[in-house]
Amino acid sequence: MTGVVGAIVEAWGELRIHKLRVLLALIGVACAVTAITGVTALVSMLNQSFKEQTERQSGRVVTLNVNAWSMGENATPPTGWDAEFDRVLERYDITYASRNEWTQAVVRYPDGTRATQVQAVDADLGTINRIVPVQGRWFTDADEEAMAPTLVVNEAFLEAQGLSDLSSHPTVQLGDRAPVTAAVVGVLHDDWVDAEPVAYVLYDQFHRWIGPDGSGMQSGGSGPVVPNPMMPPQVPSMYLWVPTEQSTDLGDQIKRDMQAVAPGWEVDVQDNNYNTGGLDRATKWVGIGVGAFALLLGGLGLVNIALVTVRYRIREIGIRRSFGATSGRVFFGVMLESVVATVVAGLVGVVLAVAIIKNVPVERMFGSGIQDMPPFPVSAALVGMAAAVAVGALAGLIPAIVAVRVKVIDAIRY
Repeated sequence: MTGVVGAIVEAWGELRIHKLRVLLALIGVACAVTAITGVTALVSMLNQSFKEQTERQSGRVVTLNVNAWSMGENATPPTGWDAEFDRVLERYDITYASRNEWTQAVVRYPDGTRATQVQAVDADLGTINRIVPVQGRWFTDADEEAMAPTLVVNEAFLEAQGLSDLSSHPTVQLGDRAPVTAAVVGVLHDDWVDAEPVAYVLYDQFHRWIGPDGSGMQSGGSGPVVPNPMMPPQVPSMYLWVPTEQSTDLGDQIKRDMQAVAPGWEVDVQDNNYNTGGLDRATKWVGIGVGAFALLLGGLGLVNIALVTVRYRIREIGIRRSFGATSGRVFFGVMLESVVATVVAGLVGVVLAVAIIKNVPVERMFGSGIQDMPPFPVSAALVGMAAAVAVGALAGLIPAIVAVRVKVIDAIRY
């Protein structure tokens, strides 16, 4: 142990003597370590960005998508669908789930009333699909108990109401025969240019306040709303976020449960258990390749400097050998100089990479903000330090071999 410490102290002393030449070589190594560490961290963020974009479209992994369609022209919607949905959540201990019903409702705009696309959902859809409004908020559990419906709309809907933001706490009239007033609490970004107005409403609120035909609930003694005969019978889709390892079994069981309450309907369950391993591996190897190339360039400069330094120290090495220094001690000492130097350069490179990643909004490069920003990966720092030690050992190997092969008498006479 004492010998190793002595060799490290000796190597550090030699680096201080030749600090100018070594510094020039270590600048390249530090930049290369910064590159390989930063690229490794960026690959992690890139994978997270791809994952979140996919989950905004198809839900978290794994999300079961339960759909049903009628097998005959005169089929009526199953009356126990919603009740069985609640029982399924309790039976299989599912935390996040949502119904999803696409329908229409009559909406009053400043220029008149017209039918507008409405999506009746549960509050958990915001978690399943990573929904983040650009203004306001998404639905909460408290909205379920509100005495009036709440809406989350897209930007096109807000513009059609003659508004640009939610500062005025806008309300909207829904329905034609018995309109109800709904409060707009959030705004979502339009999915495409010139998008049509779309409104989201909680599923239970829609059926309680707006009605199955979207015309508004009847009040007093006017009787219930008569379903629109032009609208075909339908049941809402179901999104259920389940554990990956149980997704196949749960899918089969939920299909049987829902089929039992929907005679005359065909129930289908699909999942989004896709394999992203290929993308992860591809981005990982691209990052490693870029960093390795940069590190190779830095290592070549260090090899050249180390060879020149050994040539200048030929006489010194010969004198040390004549006083009893073994070949192993000379080899280890010369190589350790490069290793110690690259370790210092590696530390500097890792610190620079962390500073760059933490202070530059690199997540904006991926087209949208990352909702669950991953911490700076420790593996990236370890990869950078391991690469620095490896390149130091390789860069010191050739000069160390040259130093060992020098004959004592020739070295002293040099």
